[in-house]
Amino acid sequence: MTPITEVEGRRLTLSNLHKVIHPVTGTTKGEVLHYYATVGAAILPHLRDRPVSFLRYPDGPDGQLFFTKNPPPGTPAWVNTAPVPRSEDPGARQVVIEDLASLMWAANLVVEFHTHQWRASSPAVADRLVLDLDPGPPATVVECCRVALHLRERLAADGLEAFAKTSGSKGLHLLVPVEPTPSAEVSAYARRLAVEAEADLPRLVVHRMAKALRPGKVFVDHSQNAAAKTTAAPYTLRARALPAVSAPVTWEEVEGCRSPEDLVLLMDDIAPRLERYGELLAPLFAPERAGGVP
Repeated sequence: MTPITEVEGRRLTLSNLHKVIHPVTGTTKGEVLHYYATVGAAILPHLRDRPVSFLRYPDGPDGQLFFTKNPPPGTPAWVNTAPVPRSEDPGARQVVIEDLASLMWAANLVVEFHTHQWRASSPAVADRLVLDLDPGPPATVVECCRVALHLRERLAADGLEAFAKTSGSKGLHLLVPVEPTPSAEVSAYARRLAVEAEADLPRLVVHRMAKALRPGKVFVDHSQNAAAKTTAAPYTLRARALPAVSAPVTWEEVEGCRSPEDLVLLMDDIAPRLERYGELLAPLFAPERAGGVP
């Protein structure tokens, strides 16, 4: 029998609650749903008014993974969607997760949540900049932390404030609140930062994606600032063997990182961290903390 539950007045059919999604820990789909219900107040502000793309992994990370921008078949009429500018599809729309019921509906599909750097109300006008620090083995998140600290100072020199979160995979994301700025301008500035970082730290940083350049270095991926691109949202679970979360971290944790395990944050870590630190990314929602893009 498939359980039906009610969330904020919406009836949801939840399926396969005992299916194991994250095999290393035996984490079930029911536990994944409980996680999102528990951290809904933290993740929802990062999803609201931002068209969302889904990386679906209904059979776990070892099963089929598929990335979808369009609303999935069977999307309820009460789930919001918004128009998204796409040259190949002028009428394109994407889901916008505005409330707990929509969040739980999407979580039941077993998804990673990915968002643009702009809001549905202002397409292609970014209010945050993102730099994705991706280590090429044997480099790890330890090297990403060194690069993050360098970029934090560089951004501060331009009057911009950076906040860090784990990618939920092997790297680190830097999020920077900016005054609303066309995505093309933010992209150009982010690329300049990456090129400068490579010039400043040539043994540690690469700004180009070519795999041959990346062993032992940190790729500063600036491309996710393009209007069409998305980044894993804060607090989303990732399609990994462990139930790893893309979770905010303090700068003290970044400075103190000595081993990759130091910044592996799992599903069960998040509620206690929220209780201890509060919302480390709250400044992203404070207009007075946003800086102008040079």
